[in-house]
Order: sequence, then C-alpha cells, then structure tokens
Amino acid sequence: MSSLFTTVSLGAVEMANRVVMSAMTRDRAGPGDVPGELMVEYYRQRAGAGLIVTEGTQPCAEGKGYWRTPGIYSNEQIEGWRKVADAVHTEGGKIVMQLMHVGRVVVPANRGFDADVVAPSAIPCPDKVPGPDGVPVECAMPRALASDELPLVAEQYAQAARNARAAGIDGVELHCSSGYLINQFLNASSNQRNDDFGGDPERRARFPAMVVKALADAIGADRVGVRFSPGNPYNGMADADPAATFAPFLDAIEPLGCAYAHVVDMKLETLDTLAFVRERFSGAIIANNMLTLESGSELLDSGRADAISFGRSFIANPDLVDRLRRGAPLAKPDFTHLYSGEERGYTDYPALTD
Repeated sequence: MSSLFTTVSLGAVEMANRVVMSAMTRDRAGPGDVPGELMVEYYRQRAGAGLIVTEGTQPCAEGKGYWRTPGIYSNEQIEGWRKVADAVHTEGGKIVMQLMHVGRVVVPANRGFDADVVAPSAIPCPDKVPGPDGVPVECAMPRALASDELPLVAEQYAQAARNARAAGIDGVELHCSSGYLINQFLNASSNQRNDDFGGDPERRARFPAMVVKALADAIGADRVGVRFSPGNPYNGMADADPAATFAPFLDAIEPLGCAYAHVVDMKLETLDTLAFVRERFSGAIIANNMLTLESGSELLDSGRADAISFGRSFIANPDLVDRLRRGAPLAKPDFTHLYSGEERGYTDYPALTD
C-alpha cells in the first residue's frame, strides 16, 4: 500500500492520510460572498482527503478581485464557513482556509462593492482577469500601500484567521504565490518601493514575514501554513532568481515554527525547489503540481515531501482517495463549468459505486 494512505500530522492538524485537496477557485459563493449550501455540499463530498485546503478566501473587502469568491470578514461569512467546517468534520475530514488577498489583481466589476485596489507599488497587473461574464479584461490601477498601513493589513489577515477558527476551520494557509499581494511584495517586478519594505530581497520579505507572524500570534503557528511557487510567472511574477527571492522569506518565518509549506514545484532547471525548501524550512512539506499516485508516493518515500496535494483530480473525483486506494480510473473534469454552472461541474460528479 502506498505511503499516501498513512497518517501524518501537519502541526496541530492530524490527517488520516497524506492526500491534500489543493485550493481551487470555483466562483460559487452566494450574495455577500457568503458560502451557501452548494459550497457546503462541495466540500462535504471531498472530506475523504486527509486535508482540504479551501479555495482562496479574501481576508478583507480589498482582498477580492475575482467573481464570487468567498470572504471571511463578515458575521454572515463566518456562519457560512461554519456550516462547511461542520459538514467536513461530520464526514471525518480536516479543513484549513487559504487566505488570499489578491492585491493588484482586481477587476472592480467582480466585487459588487467599492474598495481600494492596493499593492506594494502603483504598478498594474500585466495579465488580464475574467470579469463577471468570464471575458478577460484589464486589471485596475492600484495605489501603493503606505508603510504605516502595512501593520493594519497584517492585522486584517490575523483577524481573518481568528474568524476562520471561530467558524470551526482547523487552520489557515497564507497564499504567497500566483502573483497575489504577498507574492507582489516578494517580487522585484511588482515591488519597487524605496522604504523598509522594498529594494533588496531581505526588505521585500519583511511585510510577508510580518503577516505570517501575525497569523501565528493570532491562532498559533502550528495551525498556519504557507503556499508558494518559486519561478511561477503568473500575474506578472517573472523572476530571474527565485532562490534569492524566497530564501529571505523562508529564513524569516523558520523560527516561528509554522505547520507546513505547500510548495508548487515548477520543475525549474536552475533550482530543485523541494530540496531548497527542505533545507530552509523545518516544518512539513506538501508537494504540488501535476502529481500522480506513483510520483507522489515516490516523493513521500524519498523524504522530499510529507504529503501530496491534488487539484484538478479532486474536481471530478470527490472520492479521489478511495479511487487512488482501489486503483480505479479517474473521471475527467468538465472544464467549461469550472467557474460557472452552479451544481453542474461542481457537485454533480458521482462517487464510485461498489
């Protein structure tokens, strides 16, 4: 039997197996960006994962950039997530919330409310983002956050983590990749500040490290994970030296004792990403990026990772762990309804029958 099906603890979170459901935006939140019954059912169906990482969830109004993504800053949102957490726990699963502040990656029409678009520097995202109708459009021009605002933004993250725990969520994962706010501070192309939070990689890492510490102080470091993907150019994050960019960040958060690092391995020619993280981070490592039962098991058996995350495979296979254990074929996702269709392409995928 593959080591994927053995138990493991990521900090305070004890997993029944080493299969993690990766965060995936699905655009099904209800009015007020509140998780509704459809989302409750979606996560309940997938509770066989050793750990579910929720879709990216905005910690504050300014953190939203996409259509119908959920929040965790209003009482209604907290209550909606409580129903999700209860459903997952009733099925025996564990769930952590990915906190995703998009920074400059904003189409204002996706929000449904007025809020600032903020970033390290007043530089727009070069990539287009789908609007409410799914057609990609230009992102808004952001304003640069003032240095005295940064502790306030860190506190927004911390309060979001407290809210997640109040909802019964088992922990949080800070989204530090894909060109969103934390990644924007780390990357020299989006962070062109000349204060204590910009310039060399050490200074660019200060605000991201401040946020991780705020999360750890709020709910305990053993319930905090971080997700990053060195070398991922998404949303304008081209980086000639990803190791130099991420090393100061990892060095800054290592003493905190975070539960895990969720690493999207971009298979860079110039960097063994998993080895790089293992050398600088003593917590558990979740490996991600187009892995299979075989390749994931090899990473576990070699000690390069402690758990393996799957994204697309969980879309069409709510019972993915059972299918992997039984060697059953995997269903294919309906890519035309990733971000629309309500139940269709979301909760209508059948589980295996005996």
